[in-house]
Amino acid sequence: MFQFIIRRTVGAVVTLFLIGAATFFLFVAAPSDYASLACGKDCSPQRLEDIRTALGLNLPLHTQFWDFMSGIVMGRDFPTGHCNAPCLGMSFYSGDPVWSTIMDRFPTTLTLTVGGAVVFLVVGVGAGMVAAYKRGSFVDKIATGGSMVLSSFQIYFLGPIVLIIFVYSTGWMENPQYHPITEDPFGWFMGMLLPTLVMATIFTAQYTRMARSSMIEQLAEEHVRTARAKGMPRKYVFFRYAWRGSLIPIVTVLGMDISGMLGGAVVTEITFSLQGIGRLAVDGAQTKDLPLTMGVMLFGAFFILIFNILTDIAYAYIDPRVRLS
Repeated sequence: MFQFIIRRTVGAVVTLFLIGAATFFLFVAAPSDYASLACGKDCSPQRLEDIRTALGLNLPLHTQFWDFMSGIVMGRDFPTGHCNAPCLGMSFYSGDPVWSTIMDRFPTTLTLTVGGAVVFLVVGVGAGMVAAYKRGSFVDKIATGGSMVLSSFQIYFLGPIVLIIFVYSTGWMENPQYHPITEDPFGWFMGMLLPTLVMATIFTAQYTRMARSSMIEQLAEEHVRTARAKGMPRKYVFFRYAWRGSLIPIVTVLGMDISGMLGGAVVTEITFSLQGIGRLAVDGAQTKDLPLTMGVMLFGAFFILIFNILTDIAYAYIDPRVRLS
């Protein structure tokens, strides 16, 4: 297992390097004028030349690439000051280090991700397992029908309805916003409650259907039927044999969902006007802030790679039939 983790970690580092290289050449080495974007409108030729020098665009391409990649590990010096590692550049729009800007927004996205994952895992997977255990019963029909109805909703449709009912019409809750949990735990909970529940609702429907179908498939496996034929109690067979095997597809999708949400829950953050990573990516694209856009891309890629590794490791512990080569 340890060797497997080392191999996957080394592979992730190489992949992240390749993603960083692709990001650099996609934006910096593109035919578009990188310096003119930083200069903005009404840019004089002298100021444009000063920006080229400040950004190092007058240097050879391989030198620019080395400065960009080494800055992530060792930091980098800019005319405006030193950028500590991991340095993803300086924002064109604000002039702040991209990494510090991302870290300022990350707690909001992290709260959405963790809170939403807890809700849709407990409710969605739980409802799907109960529906599979009581297949054909009234409970199964309620869970299946409810998941199909909820899956037809979208965050940009359900979010405004929730805001109108609970915030603007009744005033039962304040407009969603992020409060640091260390300063105001109750304000943090109430401020993120509505967006977390709305986002979790969409995922809950998906995980309910997935857990139900996966469990039903596992219950039809030969080893499960053999255990039942030997006289083992149904509950014991359900949790001892079928339950663990049914988690494999759930863990696979969960790893992709969480990594994607940590990279930015774009629709949720825009719908509820939350300043998270997803909103930051949109702002960077709208203002043509290339260092910010590149930083968010690398930040999201990092989490995708990390959760792919964690997903592969989880396979060996969830299902004993999985063997690592």
